[in-house]
Amino acid sequence: MPLSEYVQSIRDRIGNDFLLLPGVTAVIRDGDRFLLARHAHSGLWSLVGGGIEPGEEPADALVREVFEETGADVRITGIVGAYGGEPMMVEYPNGDRVGYVTVAYECELLSPAAPDMEELLELRWFDRAAIAELPRRDWIDRVIAAVGPMPGAP
Repeated sequence: MPLSEYVQSIRDRIGNDFLLLPGVTAVIRDGDRFLLARHAHSGLWSLVGGGIEPGEEPADALVREVFEETGADVRITGIVGAYGGEPMMVEYPNGDRVGYVTVAYECELLSPAAPDMEELLELRWFDRAAIAELPRRDWIDRVIAAVGPMPGAP
């Protein structure tokens, strides 16, 4: 998906300079497996998420972003945590530099998901051990570690 009008208006003024943006992250799980996406701009695996638009509630942004990128509906079941700092800094192929502060929400998938083939190239389920072996955004390790076992699991 192209830049939002809001971010584009800022980029028109500041060019590729660093921009701090609020975001949301979906921690979608099925038992002990997590849904990860391989991103088109980097080829790396990460959690599904995106930016919060001005005036938008973070939870609404999460539902919108998951739908835009996967066509799936989700139900938010809790907040995992808030993340930022150096691990959340990205330089995109066009030279735009961004730092994200994201709220990670634990979610339940309500409908089938498929990558949009624009931002996401692939969606797959992985257990924790398999995630550790993937070429991935390292910050997701903190998020996955913060998610406890499924209720009723030993």
